[in-house]
Amino acid sequence: MATAKSAGQDRVSSAIRDAATKDSAEVLQQLGTAPAGLTDEEASARFERYGPNEVAAEKHYSWVHRLWTAALNPLVILLSVLAIISFATAQETSDVVGGFVMVAMVVLGLSLRFVQETRADNAAAKLKAMISVTATVMRGGQPREIQLKELVPGDVVKLSAGDMIPADVRLLTTKDLFVIQATLTGESMPVEKSDARDARQGISPIEYGNVCFLGTSVESGAATAVAVATGAQTYFGTMARSLAGQQIETSFDKGIKKFTWLMIRFMMVMVPLVFVINGFTKHDWKGAFLFALSVAVGLTPEMLPMIVSVCLSKGALAMSRKKVIVKRLNSIQNFGAMDVLCTDKTGTLTIDHVILEIHCDVFKNESQEVLRDAYLISHFQTGLKNVLDRAVLKYSELHGELGVEKITKVDEIPFDFSRRMMSVVVEGADGKRQMLTKGAPEAVFKKCTHFESDGEIFPMEPILVGNLIEQVNDLSEDGFRVLAVANKLVGSQPAYTKADEEGLVLTGYLAFLDPPKETASKAITALRQHGITVKVLTGDNDLVTRKVCREVGINADKILLGSEVEPMTDDQLADAVEKTDVYARLSPSHKKRIVVALQRKGHVLGFMGDGINDAPALRAADVGISVDNAVDIAKESADVILLEKNLMVLEEGVLEGRKVFVNILKYIRMGASSAFGNMFSVLGASALLPYLPMNPIQVLTNNLLYDFSQVPIPTDNVGQQQIAKPRPWQIGEIARFIMFIGPISSIFDYTTYAMMWWVFKCGQFTISPELASKFGAEAPNHTSAAALFHTGWFVESVMTQTLIIHVIRTNLMPFIQSRASWQLTLTTIVIMLVSAVLPYSPLAGYLGLVPLPPLFWPLLVLTLLCYLGLTQLIKMWLIRKSWI
Repeated sequence: MATAKSAGQDRVSSAIRDAATKDSAEVLQQLGTAPAGLTDEEASARFERYGPNEVAAEKHYSWVHRLWTAALNPLVILLSVLAIISFATAQETSDVVGGFVMVAMVVLGLSLRFVQETRADNAAAKLKAMISVTATVMRGGQPREIQLKELVPGDVVKLSAGDMIPADVRLLTTKDLFVIQATLTGESMPVEKSDARDARQGISPIEYGNVCFLGTSVESGAATAVAVATGAQTYFGTMARSLAGQQIETSFDKGIKKFTWLMIRFMMVMVPLVFVINGFTKHDWKGAFLFALSVAVGLTPEMLPMIVSVCLSKGALAMSRKKVIVKRLNSIQNFGAMDVLCTDKTGTLTIDHVILEIHCDVFKNESQEVLRDAYLISHFQTGLKNVLDRAVLKYSELHGELGVEKITKVDEIPFDFSRRMMSVVVEGADGKRQMLTKGAPEAVFKKCTHFESDGEIFPMEPILVGNLIEQVNDLSEDGFRVLAVANKLVGSQPAYTKADEEGLVLTGYLAFLDPPKETASKAITALRQHGITVKVLTGDNDLVTRKVCREVGINADKILLGSEVEPMTDDQLADAVEKTDVYARLSPSHKKRIVVALQRKGHVLGFMGDGINDAPALRAADVGISVDNAVDIAKESADVILLEKNLMVLEEGVLEGRKVFVNILKYIRMGASSAFGNMFSVLGASALLPYLPMNPIQVLTNNLLYDFSQVPIPTDNVGQQQIAKPRPWQIGEIARFIMFIGPISSIFDYTTYAMMWWVFKCGQFTISPELASKFGAEAPNHTSAAALFHTGWFVESVMTQTLIIHVIRTNLMPFIQSRASWQLTLTTIVIMLVSAVLPYSPLAGYLGLVPLPPLFWPLLVLTLLCYLGLTQLIKMWLIRKSWI
């Protein structure tokens, strides 16, 4: 296709500009196609030439690219630089070993992230394959449903209400076509389009009346169009964005970024201090430099990317087993943080299986004529057949009785949201034409001048209209959805428009019943118990809505109507939404305004919708939720897809989302509090001790073991109390946790310093062979006091950091009221055993470790018990204060 040109800020294919100014026949000829569409062979050839119709496709990168991307993580780069510096400055074996430990940590982090992200990508691809977005095209003269990505230039596309425009297209035929272009212009009102040639000069491409663009959607009407530009050549493609591929930084992304920079700031402050203090006090600047490097490594949350990736992918898979498909992994946290759910009524609170209970005349007498007219309307309309149409069409015996095969559809005036009615014009075997109309009673009443009863026609007196409205209200209050049916004889003419919907004869009503789901009340109660308020946003009338809401347990004493929302300022609406749970007779723009108003009040908002008019609100919500059988534009706008339109399914998905965030939060709390505590411990030891508090190689090994102990966190159990309420991202809560829990580890680090200094005489630079033999160590001529100190703190540090995971991971009593997963428990035991065995192993010499005296072990057990007890007490105090 032709390359894109710039038009101000608009970028659009020159082929589209060309097509807009030419007649339909010229456009088809230029594109090498016809009204019957392309052949399969030609379509395949064009697919090879132009590629898939994708703008922001999920790219499947090679393993090399994925590994390279993982290596570009700032934490991995930091560790790699530290390893290179360690090798470059190495003069002793321990320095080289330290470099290798850092390399091992890089390889471990990269490998785990690479494997887990590969699995996550594969799982996401499988989940997304379950969600299909299709287009109806003409191939070889026959309509066919194809995947959106298979569309090629020259394809002739059939469009109807609810369809997403699948490419940049030139309209060939239209019938009352209205298109929502909010994604391009921000204008919420639909725009009417036609197939007429548009030769206007100097206008924005968006203003062309015969062109529709990828990412917009059909609100009402029908059309046939030809695809002019696909994929990267579309309007969205040249701007490098599209509805499907647009990625927004969520609160979760921002939170992770803030935490990472928090840790980096710790390093920027602490590492220079450690270097300077040790350099001045020990007079060994090289040793101080290597120790500072190792401290930097110890403060680096290098496992964060892997832990996040594993938690999110594991959560997405768990949610898929519960019929919840996550399109965007990072939306999981918003899903769990949601405290307000806005949802439609039909199909969510009700069974979405409408039954036609009543078909009557204006005096509520059963009328077969009303049923027959309704059947013909539903049979011949080309727009989306909603649940009301399907209920009418279940009277299939009328097909034969009416002789539908002998009736010809002449024209159609499709439904739109402003008129709230639609009509078809049919011609019977006798050649007479009749306009049949159905729609909202109050809208149809305005178009009627007469009504029919027992075959006779009477004028519509003003007093009668009041009685009719009262009858409709009575039915609505009983939970019925009411439509009015009218007709009139019309003369022959080429086409019919909305202007012809005048002077109608009212024949009667259709009353539909969509009873509440048995699970709706239970689900709403469960969501409320989990801290989620359910608000109903519907375009339906307030009377039906009130009855259904009351039956399922939603407060419907106060209902805000669309007509009341319209004149409100944003501030007035923001105040009103806090006091109202039910909204009726809403337009798409009203729904979006209500969503934004709730967000302004600090709510994390989920919006559940499946219709054409739900798309703006789905995009505006913190997490958009749709269902697999929703219209295309709703599925494309959503972050999460439910395979079953059921609030119980939604509730289970929300709980899974909270579990994911809780496990990520565990690592963040552990890493941050450990780093904060170590900061005090290392600074104090550096200032007070005549030697380094721990060798660089020991610091690195300590950190490596601690990292291993945290790998199974994504598998950990999550207590019910931790997912009972919404889990928003709260940096303030994390900060309080760091300030109160972190320093506790320093307390016991200092008691360990004191124990090693005074009990085990590490204030001396050497320990006599006699004293060493009392320790149970087979020493040569003497044992280094520094080595003994290093070993004691190394073992204590690994054990306290590893064991405290079990206190931090739950708000309950660890080991008794709440137990970790078997994987996390096993890893804890293994890492603690490794730290205890290392001083006696062949690796001890390489690590600078020496055997510990027998008395050390009971004192260590006492230290661990006191540490666990004090941390648990402080944690419970913080919980009682509602600070964490």
